[in-house]
Amino acid sequence: MLRFLLRRLIGLVLVMAGVSVITFALAQLVPVDPAAAALGQNAREEQIAAYRTELGLDRPVVEQYLRYLGRVLQGDLGKSIRTRRPVADDLRDFLPATIELSLAALLVSLFLGVPLGMLASLRRNGLMDAGARIFALVGGSMPIFYVGLLVLGLFYRQLRWFPGPGRLDAVLSPPTQLTGMYTLDALLTGNWAIFQNSLAHLILPAATLGYFSTAVLLRMTRSAMLEVLQQDYVRTAKAKGLAGQVVIWRHVLKNALPPVLTTMGITFGSLLSGAVLTETIFNWPGLGRYATTSVTTLDFPAVMGVTLVAAIVYPIVNTLVDIGYRFVDPRVGVE
Repeated sequence: MLRFLLRRLIGLVLVMAGVSVITFALAQLVPVDPAAAALGQNAREEQIAAYRTELGLDRPVVEQYLRYLGRVLQGDLGKSIRTRRPVADDLRDFLPATIELSLAALLVSLFLGVPLGMLASLRRNGLMDAGARIFALVGGSMPIFYVGLLVLGLFYRQLRWFPGPGRLDAVLSPPTQLTGMYTLDALLTGNWAIFQNSLAHLILPAATLGYFSTAVLLRMTRSAMLEVLQQDYVRTAKAKGLAGQVVIWRHVLKNALPPVLTTMGITFGSLLSGAVLTETIFNWPGLGRYATTSVTTLDFPAVMGVTLVAAIVYPIVNTLVDIGYRFVDPRVGVE
């Protein structure tokens, strides 16, 4: 296990180095002067030149990259052109909101997709199976922005079951910041009013973001379960007289989990990087909105910082998934 984690750590370092090179190169290829874009159309040439010198954009490309890499290794991701704040501080403010939303969406996917996939596989070609497949088909076909507008119009505007966009009501103040995730911070500090309000605000965007991944997990769970149900050891377990629930939980589900775990890891990574539309529709101040605004304003330091964060998520999630394999099957994932 130690050798496995060491290899993963080395791989993570190589991935980050490659991402930093690619991101920096793409930023250099954009045919726009970020200094001129930041100062606006009315800026004079001498102002643009002075700001370009302040940002270090007048230096050779190799020197710019080496300086950038040196700052990153020290935890300095540069200063945002748009907000005039360190990018690391901006990410520290916006990232917890996206993590909170993504974790809630993943829980929605797990509690809906996995049980429905199990039921569909156990009742193959039945009514439950047909309903689950229709749900998966619709979930994979409907655009996420349409689902978001639909649930917002129905459950907030028409039925008034849930509060509107945002993380909290406007009259409430955020809880004491411990993690940056409002529900968790309110729970840890015992602020039940803020916890209930932030949880109510979280339900609709989490359900919207988790709807598509629910369909993916449902299809994967059903497919994996059907494949395992046809194995000889399952027939042998049934022939030995084991109870049906024992066969399902101990033999079928356990051996069907590896592809489901892989799908969960990919899903969580995509939730973190794909929450842009959901955060925009529900006015959720997360990393997606920050990234979108940074791209439209040509804020290159912020864009490169967001890219590095998104790039580090996938290797970490993949490592956690591989560790999860060890609990399911010790033969998998480690030499």
